[in-house]
Amino acid sequence: MLSMTLTQQLELIQTATSVEAIAPALQALVEESRLECLGDRPPFVLTAMIQRLKHPRGAIVERVSDALEQLGSDAVVPLLRAFEDCQDQGIQARLVQILAKIGDERALGLFVDLVGAEIANHCQGNVRRIAARGLGKILRSHPSPTQHQGAINRLIWAVQNPEDWALRYAAALSLAEIATDDTIQALKTVLQQEQEHPGSSGCDPIVQQRIERLLLA
Repeated sequence: MLSMTLTQQLELIQTATSVEAIAPALQALVEESRLECLGDRPPFVLTAMIQRLKHPRGAIVERVSDALEQLGSDAVVPLLRAFEDCQDQGIQARLVQILAKIGDERALGLFVDLVGAEIANHCQGNVRRIAARGLGKILRSHPSPTQHQGAINRLIWAVQNPEDWALRYAAALSLAEIATDDTIQALKTVLQQEQEHPGSSGCDPIVQQRIERLLLA
């Protein structure tokens, strides 16, 4: 059970109106969350911190996000569970952003699914682009052609997707980060198609210029 001190710290964050007021409480909650993980206890504090992503003040949500990111791999499973249980697309986007910054391989399956998902609005499109960048961070650290070919193929599909130039841009950045023979060849192929068919459906000068710079780097 949470002690009164921890409960009060959580309540302080929930009712806070300024970032300055929550800094000591957040640090104490991060330390307690680490102790939970070390002691193999249920992540009560960590789960309560994730709930604070619903705070109405954006600056406070940013600080809570930073604290969750600071927990790194310890936060991954609770964040994934929170995503599964969440119906709010704005909070889903925040959860995916935190997971993408952590870059843990356990988020790989979620990111692959999100990149390939159909979208109905801008928020869903933003989630898809964040997931594409998350794949780049994960796979640049663990580029295994046998284990991760499905994820690489999803990024290759995304960079060829004519419907969303911003997704193509994000996928191009991630493919360049992964930097295997397959991903570099995919970028070269896309660039060649863009150059051979300028102005055709799906071609975008911003994406083309970015791929050119990536290949020169």
